Amino acid sequence: MVFGRYTLVKVLGRGGMGIVWLARDEELERDVALKFLPDLMIQDRAVLDQLKRETKRCLELTHPRIVRIHDFVHDERSGCISMEYIDGETLSNLRSEKERKVFEPYEIADWIGQLCDALDYAHTHAKVIHRDLKPANLMVNQSGDLKVTDFGIARSLVDSASRLTLEQSRSGTLIYMSPQQLSGDRGTHLDDIYSLGASIYELLTSKPPFYSGNIDRQICERIAPSMTERRKELDIEPALVPAIWEDTVAACLAKDPSRRPQSAAEIAQRLQLTPVQTRTRRVPGERSNRKALRIGCVATVSLLVVAGLYVGSLERHAKPLSQAPAIPEKSIAVLPFENRSEEKANAYFAEGIQDEILTRLSKIADLKVISRTSTQHYKSAPENLPQIARQLGVAHILEGSVQKSGDAVRVNVQLIKAANDSHLWADTFDRKLTDIFSVESDIAKAVADQLRAELTGQEKQVIAAKPTDNPEAYDAYLRGLAYTLKTGNNAANALAAQKYLREAVRLDPKFAIAWALLSNVDARGYLVGNLQPTVALREEARQAAEAAFTLQPNLGEAILANGYYHYACLKDYNAALRYFEQARQFLPNSSRIPEALAYVTRRQGEWGRSESYFNEAERLDPRNVQLLT
Repeated sequence: MVFGRYTLVKVLGRGGMGIVWLARDEELERDVALKFLPDLMIQDRAVLDQLKRETKRCLELTHPRIVRIHDFVHDERSGCISMEYIDGETLSNLRSEKERKVFEPYEIADWIGQLCDALDYAHTHAKVIHRDLKPANLMVNQSGDLKVTDFGIARSLVDSASRLTLEQSRSGTLIYMSPQQLSGDRGTHLDDIYSLGASIYELLTSKPPFYSGNIDRQICERIAPSMTERRKELDIEPALVPAIWEDTVAACLAKDPSRRPQSAAEIAQRLQLTPVQTRTRRVPGERSNRKALRIGCVATVSLLVVAGLYVGSLERHAKPLSQAPAIPEKSIAVLPFENRSEEKANAYFAEGIQDEILTRLSKIADLKVISRTSTQHYKSAPENLPQIARQLGVAHILEGSVQKSGDAVRVNVQLIKAANDSHLWADTFDRKLTDIFSVESDIAKAVADQLRAELTGQEKQVIAAKPTDNPEAYDAYLRGLAYTLKTGNNAANALAAQKYLREAVRLDPKFAIAWALLSNVDARGYLVGNLQPTVALREEARQAAEAAFTLQPNLGEAILANGYYHYACLKDYNAALRYFEQARQFLPNSSRIPEALAYVTRRQGEWGRSESYFNEAERLDPRNVQLLT
């Protein structure tokens, strides 16, 4: 659950300005679409305030043909816009499913009438312009009625991004832009009129007015061929488009805004359309007994793909279930371990043991191991293991419990094959606290054997490694680790983690992984501001990273800590990139590394590589909300 009220169901789509999730609003008991925003927007107070104001304006859009904006919610780590969830398809997808990839005018007349009514309301009464009108932002619900998505949001998001990057940016999608929008002029409702004409043109011909070559120049200088001529070029029969549609669309595409229809109502009048009331009707071109439109294919918002910002024109919709990638047999998720200690304050110990076992398994390259950020969403010993395994994309689940009493520890674990909920292996370990490392090592080895994973000599050494000989230092480390695993990225958690990790390395100055984690806490606090970004903090992050690396040059966490120090504290992205790439060979299942690489390459303007790294991280951490945003 996020923000105390939303249960995430599935990812509906991704674009340059965020991830869209289908979620359940538990407070109001309704499905909603949550559009998570890029982290940089949440961390900038001025940008955050601007987004709140823009979202508040959008709340005033109450037309039945416009997707409703419900709320803007955020915490220290992430933020999202909550909006109406539409169960349906975009006009873009409906057109592509047609046999000839085009609609006929009579098939879209009702929808265009509804669209004109919505635009006239927004322009005239709400004084809001869209700035990214296109078939992908026009949805048809289960009743066959049109809904316009993204009203007022695309522009505010792109303005916010421009503020952050200190770059001028044009909101919208190039092939539907007016010459004025393309030139970066102040937006008016006549930009939407142009985009409406370009959208109709595409729906009736399968292509927008200009779609290849130097599109910028063509939009500003060339006159698009008539829709009849375009259909003839593409061998679409019948080729003839009624004159009333030809003339109206040509007027919308006029280079001079004053020569375009001056309102959406005028377009409806020219096309002799009347606003169509909501009612149940079948989608044009389909048999009356056809089943309802496919459920849940598209989010209530299109993905706000904005050229040149974040990941550029990178739009990725959720794949149908039939196209889901096969789940590898050598894959596992380690669910939270139950704390069975009489003292509930020992919960940190159960969390730490789970994370240490997961960490050891994640260093085996022959396994796919899901990151803890995704598994922590689930409770200990859940009943619906097959469903959880499908959500995480794994074939096996490891669950367990920890009981600590004085210096005695009991760990119960069981390995489950998720497909048939059968137990492959289970064991109970009763050890002294000083021998807890052998428990973690033995469990990791047993799981690897059960999954028939092939281990290299180095991986066997890593699994068996004992990070410290000092049990008090290890206890302090586990306490600090527990604070880093908490969801609230706030000063209290950061300071507590820092306190315990400093104690761990004081008790054992040779505790390399504790030094690495301390450096990460310092560097992250320096970057996001939950710790005072002083020279002393930056210096501690450096010294801790160097200490970890000096003690264990082949420790993946030590290499990663050095990379994160260079990224967060020095903004030395080239050095950070080298460290992150080096760490990959030691931490093959760490989602943090591709995530870090995604941030670095995004900073360097390499949007394609950044998106690829984000996708890689998502495969290892599919339920990590912070990562997905």
